[in-house]
Amino acid sequence: MDRYIRELIEEGENQRLDFKYCVSDSRKIARTLSAFANTAGGILLIGVRDNGSIAGIRSDEEIYMVDTAAQLFCRPEVDYSIKQHTLGGKTVLEVEVSKGSKKPYKAMNEEGRWISYFRHLDQNLAANRVLLQIWKKEKKVSGVLVKFSKAENTLMEYLQKNGSITLSKFRKISGISAYRAEAILANLIILRVLVMNASEKGFTYSTKPDGEGEKE
Repeated sequence: MDRYIRELIEEGENQRLDFKYCVSDSRKIARTLSAFANTAGGILLIGVRDNGSIAGIRSDEEIYMVDTAAQLFCRPEVDYSIKQHTLGGKTVLEVEVSKGSKKPYKAMNEEGRWISYFRHLDQNLAANRVLLQIWKKEKKVSGVLVKFSKAENTLMEYLQKNGSITLSKFRKISGISAYRAEAILANLIILRVLVMNASEKGFTYSTKPDGEGEKE
């Protein structure tokens, strides 16, 4: 088991792995739990520094703070399993979260607002309205039907010339409402015609990953 945890740590933080030195605020843990549940699941190691060195947890209170995060600061409640590992006399908590079936999972931030997060590389980012529509549409049994209208054709012509586009730019060139623009982008992402490129600066949409363009 010692080897298992060390091999995990050697991977470094990524899409399905996050490190936390300690738990000082259950809301920060809730953000990671909700992001994992909304994406592909993952493992949170508590008592591990960002550089991979082992600090260990301070007390069993951190276990209760994880439970508080999942039950009180996540909506709906996030299911998780927790294990304790001892390495060099220090205790590391392994918190495993599966991909959720009740998306979107929201976490309460420091201002008391409920926000849906998703995992992108080694970051927890706030979901935008396009991603929220994608999650909603993916629940429908009937699937997605797209008819290419003037707006869709305008979008594809722009992408062919410019590589990527923001939501605000799409609205501007097509003259449609925000809701309709979001729905079109969501449908085309579900059908894998488009991909969404995310970063802390914002979101762009392109026909292939990492398209260059404006950030909104």
